[in-house]
Amino acid sequence: MNVNIELEVSQARELAMAAMGGRGFGESEARITVEALLAAERDGLPSHGLSRLSFYLDQAASGKVNAAAVPRVEADGAVIRVDAAHGLAFPAIARGLEAGYECLSRFGIAAVSIAHSHHFGVAGAPVEAASRRGYMALAFSNAPSAMAPWGGTTPLFGTNPIAFACPRRDGEPLLIDLSLSKVARGKVMLAKKNNELIPEGWALNGEGRPTTDPDEALSGSMLPAGDVKGAALALMVELLTAGLTGSHFGFQASSFFDAEGDAPSIGQLILLFDPSRFSTGFVDHAEQLFAAMQDQRGVRLPGERRYALRRESRDNMTLPAALVEDLKRHAASG
Repeated sequence: MNVNIELEVSQARELAMAAMGGRGFGESEARITVEALLAAERDGLPSHGLSRLSFYLDQAASGKVNAAAVPRVEADGAVIRVDAAHGLAFPAIARGLEAGYECLSRFGIAAVSIAHSHHFGVAGAPVEAASRRGYMALAFSNAPSAMAPWGGTTPLFGTNPIAFACPRRDGEPLLIDLSLSKVARGKVMLAKKNNELIPEGWALNGEGRPTTDPDEALSGSMLPAGDVKGAALALMVELLTAGLTGSHFGFQASSFFDAEGDAPSIGQLILLFDPSRFSTGFVDHAEQLFAAMQDQRGVRLPGERRYALRRESRDNMTLPAALVEDLKRHAASG
């Protein structure tokens, strides 16, 4: 039976920070990471929330994640190159965005490439942050192999998230955040931890047959969203991320979910655009499209559900007791 514990958000933050400190992460890197995971919890995305922290900490203990990593940033015109140095992705993303915003003031466009990185987290988070500054943003990440090329049975591509955000005249930004598999692999991992079956249509087993068993799914292949089109997009993302940054392709990357082997060393790419440098009145022009969409009954703009869950989030959060105990164990290790 799964037992849960209710904590105040401040208590969860303090526990997570202590756990990261116990494994040697610097305070700044830990704070950026913890806030990203707490934000995922508030947005109703627990598969990308604090449940991920146990994996990060186990990997820091084994050396698979470099807890002492400080991202290195280099600007080359409109290209920002970030070396995550086999640390967690969140600090590298944050440093890259800072440099990207400076670049936008000069060029109106910036490409932030992140090499030798780790799990991207909620892909919508960095693009949403950019859109709240008035920018359009597009983000890509590859991941350890979980999806076979169309027609094959051996996973080569990651589930490879794509995210896009666009500023609005009033209210929350338009936000698109999707995995190129039918569902994020983290949801299958969460089902495995909770001893639950997964819906048919999410994955195939190792012999290429549909499965509802999360263990078979994790050893088999996730199914691409849109079938052959999703598989083609996953290939595109591999080249835009690992290809451009010299990082590991999905089939070369080690798992995010265990502490064995070398660092995953995957890549990310975030494209930033200042709409005012392309045309005048962009936001008002875009609102005409959004209004036409909302005129149709049953249509909601992408991101609205996430924002609604965020508004409903409470000062308390419910976490598995096993996760809380694991974070306490890591905190005590220091």
